[in-house]
Amino acid sequence: MRSFITKTLVEKSMLHSLDFTTFIPYGTPLCFGHVLQTLHHKYQPSSPFLPLFPHILVSLPTEHKKGGSVSRAIQGKLEKEEKGTMGAQRTTPKASPKRNSTTLQHLFELDSGHHFSNNTGKRSPAAFECEDEEILSLISSCTFTYTFTDPSESSSQQDLKRLKLIQLLSIIKISPKPLHTQILPPFFTMLSSNLFRPLPPTTPILCVLPDDEDLTATPAASWPHLQIIYDILLRVVTAMDAKVLKYHIDHSFLINLITLFQSEDPRERESLKNVFHRIYSKFTFHRSFMRKAMSDVFLQYIFETDKHCGIGELLEIWGTIINGFTVPLKEEHKLFLTRVLIPLHKPKGMQAYHRQLTYCVTQFMQKEPDLSGLTVRGVLRYWPVTNCQKEVVLIGELEELVENMDPEQYRKLALPLCTQITKCFNSWNSQVAERALYVWNNEQFVKMASQAMGDVFPVLVAGMEKNLKWHWSKSVKQLTENVRAMVEEMEPNLYSQCVERLESQDLRAHQEATKRAEKWVGIELAATRNGGQCPPQPHWICVSN
Repeated sequence: MRSFITKTLVEKSMLHSLDFTTFIPYGTPLCFGHVLQTLHHKYQPSSPFLPLFPHILVSLPTEHKKGGSVSRAIQGKLEKEEKGTMGAQRTTPKASPKRNSTTLQHLFELDSGHHFSNNTGKRSPAAFECEDEEILSLISSCTFTYTFTDPSESSSQQDLKRLKLIQLLSIIKISPKPLHTQILPPFFTMLSSNLFRPLPPTTPILCVLPDDEDLTATPAASWPHLQIIYDILLRVVTAMDAKVLKYHIDHSFLINLITLFQSEDPRERESLKNVFHRIYSKFTFHRSFMRKAMSDVFLQYIFETDKHCGIGELLEIWGTIINGFTVPLKEEHKLFLTRVLIPLHKPKGMQAYHRQLTYCVTQFMQKEPDLSGLTVRGVLRYWPVTNCQKEVVLIGELEELVENMDPEQYRKLALPLCTQITKCFNSWNSQVAERALYVWNNEQFVKMASQAMGDVFPVLVAGMEKNLKWHWSKSVKQLTENVRAMVEEMEPNLYSQCVERLESQDLRAHQEATKRAEKWVGIELAATRNGGQCPPQPHWICVSN
């Protein structure tokens, strides 16, 4: 029918002056209603283009008006005119006095409203069938995938598929009712064929900061299609009932979605994060499985592969999940903190997802303050030895943990925290030392240290005196002097006692070193008197019972 109408329109000089391909792609399946709507949007009924449509300015039979299908009415009218004008010159028909004349504007109105029955506002079954057929046709066309790397693939066909995906997305957005259940199997088959594809091997994330992610990311070649596919999936998940979709969004579908987080394209991971989080919030019966699947990804990354690009996005999803946990926390959630989140501080590429990881850990501490000691000691257990960038990042995390810590935990955690910070500002790396010294500008950290001055001051004073004597950086020495002045003002008597104790320790160490040197000198003199020969070794006889 479409080809007949288009052919007839062209033969009757209705499309001779219109370049129809400039705004409708070649090969797009159209019904006559689309043609009329397109003409109506490009040329208003009052424009000079109106005389080009003499065959539309006809009267329609009453039964066609009631039937609601303008396309069938016009097709019948054109067929009658075609039979009546074979071999003869066609004349413009006169309107019958029993029929109402129909203008082009009226045809547009009828065609835009032919999906609804008379005065009811409800869509007719025929309209549903027409729309479902159109959706199935688009789904069938979009099931075929392109690699975007094969030179034999046609770029025009790729663009045509993209336009059909856009058309399918617009239909799903505009449609007042969700997709029919009979459409869902081919629909999810089309989504799976486009989304679930083999990914290139990922490269290890070694000391990659979040700001450098765009420089190291590999964009997906098929993103022009994938972007629309993700929008379609998100729209369907949002609009339709979970009980209807549970037969299609099952465990296998979710595992395949999690696998796509390994994509190196940050745009795809961002879209995937939105879809996965929407599924988690709506499909309550899948939540336990989804949490376990994400935990498996984390554990595999920590203890096996050390390669994954989507850890940050998965942690963002977990941040919203932890925020919704009820208090008191379940044992399952506490185990996730101790067995997954804290060990995530171990990998070398922790800087790439450190911001999201810190947020998750902080959420646990805010839910249950008693977990502060477990969390802080866990972070200190995975403290790096030779990775200076990671040390700088972890110092910032410790500072944030102290700000969210329960004040009742200050006295217990003051000594291990201050000991680690002191080791850091004694570091020969100036960035690590300066970052550790800046921690003492934090009021919460100073308040925590003041809760255990007797334990903290000896360690702190020893570290500052060592910096002032031996550190090579002038800026580090200057910052150390500022911290020493601040600490001395807090407890001057205790500070002087620590300095005296430190001096006495240095004196004893110097005396022991002097004695040790004198002993070595005596040994060397004795060896010289013996002519440089070692005394003979005694012969021992082993007698066994």
